[in-house]
Amino acid sequence: MDAPTEWMKLTAAELGARAASGALLILPVASLEQHGPHLVTGTDILLAGAVALETARRLRGRGLDSVVAPVVWTGLAEHHMAFGGTVTLDSATFQALLRGIVGSAARAGFRRVLLLNGHGGNSEAIGTAATELAVTFGIRVAGCTYWHLVPEAIAPHLERQLGLMHACEAETSLVWHVLPEGVRQERLPEAHGPMSTRVPGQPSGLLMRRSFREASASGVIGDARVASAEKGERLLASIAEACAEVLANPALWGEAG
Repeated sequence: MDAPTEWMKLTAAELGARAASGALLILPVASLEQHGPHLVTGTDILLAGAVALETARRLRGRGLDSVVAPVVWTGLAEHHMAFGGTVTLDSATFQALLRGIVGSAARAGFRRVLLLNGHGGNSEAIGTAATELAVTFGIRVAGCTYWHLVPEAIAPHLERQLGLMHACEAETSLVWHVLPEGVRQERLPEAHGPMSTRVPGQPSGLLMRRSFREASASGVIGDARVASAEKGERLLASIAEACAEVLANPALWGEAG
């Protein structure tokens, strides 16, 4: 039987041995928030965890060891608060939470950590955390938002979108595959919205968080009406395979310091 991948299913001694042997620690980071009329509030938690575990499985197929930590279930979601069903942290608390987890992992012996983000509102903060934590603890820390890391693995599977958005064709399909009861199928006819949260004339380089209530009456960005479980299965496999290919690059993981 293969050794467990999940931190919480390993003993302290087993974790220490895996860390000492050079295992990569994957820390999924997510959010608990509204996802339109049709998806459960735990969507980002489910998907960050699923991508992390499937990526770890595919790394193992390449002969590379990794351990997946429990999902950090809350993040920076102020822009969803107007819809309810959302928990948010402030930036300082979020950074302190990541510092505590990564610091503990470093003390347990891990020398390589990936912050695998599954919530758009965390993206900029994850980049900041990866830089600061690497310096603080003297280890290799990488950070990414999975659909930004491997957009080429997502676009070919979608009919009405160019990439993953929010409560959209991609996220709905993925949840349908991972947790079918997480999709309220009777609400799918309402599950569509604009294709961007940006106002006309706002370039991609101009960052401005605004309430999703201003951008979308439904809380959806994209179009979930063409989602399917089959599409979700293909998406997860494609995303995880592409993530594993990136992470297997030995040039990423030289000695820190």
